[in-house]
Amino acid sequence: MFRKIVLGAFASVIMAGAALAADLGGREIVVVTENAYPPLQFIDPATGDAIGWEYDAINEIAKRINAKIVIENSSWDAMIPAVSEGQYDIGMTGITIRDDRKEKVDFSDPYMRSEMVMMVRGDENRFSDAASFAANDDLLMAAQPGTTPFYVGVYDVLDGNEANPRIKLFETFGATVQALKAGDVDLVLTDGTAGQGYVDASNGGLKIIGEKLGTEDFGFIFPKGSDLVGPVNEAIAAMKADGTIDALNKKWFLDYKMGQ
Repeated sequence: MFRKIVLGAFASVIMAGAALAADLGGREIVVVTENAYPPLQFIDPATGDAIGWEYDAINEIAKRINAKIVIENSSWDAMIPAVSEGQYDIGMTGITIRDDRKEKVDFSDPYMRSEMVMMVRGDENRFSDAASFAANDDLLMAAQPGTTPFYVGVYDVLDGNEANPRIKLFETFGATVQALKAGDVDLVLTDGTAGQGYVDASNGGLKIIGEKLGTEDFGFIFPKGSDLVGPVNEAIAAMKADGTIDALNKKWFLDYKMGQ
């Protein structure tokens, strides 16, 4: 069941953006997201509202290009195929820009760069980095199939076998974190953005260990050939130039506290 939210073209935003060349004349754009990747997009446990960095960003983009955003929700594994088939105009859920995905969808310019980290329970002491995790066959990792954390886990942490039984698959990122908390798995790989959001909200129940495992750039996705790529890229560039992206980063990564 989808939750639908309509965001007005001229809704309140963090900063007043300058007028752009692109003007979509109030066009309705359907954006799909997962609501499971704090602080990018998630359900606020205190209010039940869908909020986050990407919500603010896409709303600001809509204002700048004169569009109306309709938000729908989908699982991660269905998102790229659905956008590729044109069921939605834009997808957003901290999606890493990758060449194999470019064969199915078009990407915006990057709006954020993040680094892959290892998230574990707060009392974990059996391993401290990727090498010591890999060396202990009793330890399990949770991942969503087809995601960057899945491939990093397979090829950078384990043995390159995508069917390795030490990787337990889940439909949503939130489910991987719940499995970690419950003790069903021992490690979740995630970008530092989402990982820090969960750690900050865990009251010591989660922590990040080891060295960062690489960098990834996030972008919005579109059906191939979409005429929205240019206007969205223009808005992203303007938001970087006028400080809006920095303001969003401060709001969601420094100031915001989950559940408060």
